[in-house]
Amino acid sequence: MSALIPHLLRGLPGLAPRLLVPRAQIHSKPPQEQLGTMDIATGLTSCFLCILLPAGWVLSHLESYKKRE
Repeated sequence: MSALIPHLLRGLPGLAPRLLVPRAQIHSKPPQEQLGTMDIATGLTSCFLCILLPAGWVLSHLESYKKRE
């Protein structure tokens, strides 16, 4: 995509020379430690508890939230 931007900007005279499109300098290395099964299970469980459990609670009690008391 970044290689196409100068070609697309060529149609805009006067703007193309002033606009510089920086390239991302992303470099990745292999992990220092491999994640074990227990680490992955703990992470997925915490995501479930923190995100899906409150949403499920609200959806299951939606009728009681609609009542005005």
